[in-house]
Amino acid sequence: APFLGAEFIPRLDEGAIAMQIWRIPSISLEESNRVSLRVEKEIKDNFPEVKTIVSRTGRPEIATDPMGVEISDTYLILEPPDTWRYGSKAELLAAIDARLKKRFPGVMFSYSQPIELRVSELISGVRSDIGIKIYGDDIDRMKEVADQVVSSISGVKGIQEAKAEQTIGLPTLRVRLKRDAIARLGINAEDVLDVIETIGGKRVGTVVEGEKRFHLQVRFDQDVRRTLDRIRDLRVSGPERETGPQTLVPLSQLADLRLETGPAQISRERISRRITVEANVRGRDLASTVADAQAAVARDVKLPPGWTIEWGGQFENLQAASERLVLLVPLALLLIFVLLYSTFGSLRLATLIYLNVPLAVTGGIVILACRGFPFSISAAVGFIALFGIAVMNGVVLTAQALQLSKEGADPIDAAREAARTRLRPVLMTAVTDMIGFLPMAIATSAGAEVQQPLATVVIGGIVTSTLLTLLVLPALYARFGAQAIAQDNVSAEQPELPTEPAQGEPVESDQPGLEQTPSPAQEGQSQARPTLQEGALDPTVEPGSAAGADEPSADSAPPRDSDATDSSTP
Repeated sequence: APFLGAEFIPRLDEGAIAMQIWRIPSISLEESNRVSLRVEKEIKDNFPEVKTIVSRTGRPEIATDPMGVEISDTYLILEPPDTWRYGSKAELLAAIDARLKKRFPGVMFSYSQPIELRVSELISGVRSDIGIKIYGDDIDRMKEVADQVVSSISGVKGIQEAKAEQTIGLPTLRVRLKRDAIARLGINAEDVLDVIETIGGKRVGTVVEGEKRFHLQVRFDQDVRRTLDRIRDLRVSGPERETGPQTLVPLSQLADLRLETGPAQISRERISRRITVEANVRGRDLASTVADAQAAVARDVKLPPGWTIEWGGQFENLQAASERLVLLVPLALLLIFVLLYSTFGSLRLATLIYLNVPLAVTGGIVILACRGFPFSISAAVGFIALFGIAVMNGVVLTAQALQLSKEGADPIDAAREAARTRLRPVLMTAVTDMIGFLPMAIATSAGAEVQQPLATVVIGGIVTSTLLTLLVLPALYARFGAQAIAQDNVSAEQPELPTEPAQGEPVESDQPGLEQTPSPAQEGQSQARPTLQEGALDPTVEPGSAAGADEPSADSAPPRDSDATDSSTP
């Protein structure tokens, strides 16, 4: 049902919020921590719903997913929901986001949940519901295209927190040596590079403490490397002289130093450079939101030749699961039909019972729409379970009607009587199943988000399939069941006619390896039978001789009662 929408799995409420703070790539670690502390204080002072808040800036320990100092993971542990001023978690997130955007311009915020954030990152490589991967070769041009994608999808209903990966914007000090000046002054180029390396830190040794090893680095004082002019004024030792002090040459005479904007990170995948656009989905299902976003990107963004774009994240998981369901659901339906046909041996009866399936599906779809649930993997599992329950009730009623028909009842009477006698078993099965799934359908505890679609589908499908079993199925059996039974009877009532052996022909014995030969008396009887028939049919035979031939002898058996009755009849 397209109007339902679709999502991978319902979002579980973990009772906490994982917020990510995105700053400009050129920010220092000290300034990044200062921003995080201000954000934490703003949330704690204005939102009593937050019990604890903890931030972590940067993450270099995972090589496959590094996180620079411009990104912070902030975890918000919440109070129990009954103490909130807001009706739902979505309203609380909206209030927090509005206040932070007002107080911290230029800083981007995205929201998820602790476990969901890590699982999405490990499975799909993105930290949001939707990940749009753009593959190209020019970093600057890729950033422009990513910004166009962000602008295009930001107007789609349901898209929240759309942002492009920050691949450029990191200030870089570029140093180009002046080879001619270095050679003219007689200075070794390695000495110049050592001075440049000491700006950031140069390893000069190792400190040993037991089994631990620590690299010993030296670097210039912060005042010396604070500005570009101070760096240019650093001195490099010249060649030693036999007389006089050693020459100290300014670094600006030996190298060209300038600040440039370089790439903050370069991501590669499938032997190509990649930039990712991330976005979350709120207030709408995932499938329809992505469909509208894909249409907007196709309309507004023109990719250079050779570039490609892919849609990942939770949407990628939804596509993979949908492809598997396209194979598994028809296979399950086919196996159910094969079992029905093997049970009843009739294509009509199997099809008759199989009509429970589409009506049960209709009930499941209707109740999903009434509760506002999109189609998900949990709902798909519920539909598969519903198929078996719906078919089982049809088998119970049809088997009873078929048994009555074989006993000689009219199909209409058999259908009516089967519906009456099987009313209680069918209703008991349906009611007990619905009662069993009802706690899952109305649960609000942890994990209830996954259970609710499954139980809702089963309950709604049982209602419609039970109505079909008790009201529609008997009428259809009275109309088509008689034809199925007639076909079975025709195929069953065709016995082989026995053939008598010819005169002198051996007769097969019941015992293997033995043959029986007709006796002379049997041969005489076989010859006398056609003689009597010929005499009875020949008009030249006198009546007296025919009657005399039929008179019993003293040794013959007395006539049967039917013969005596016939002779006394006038």
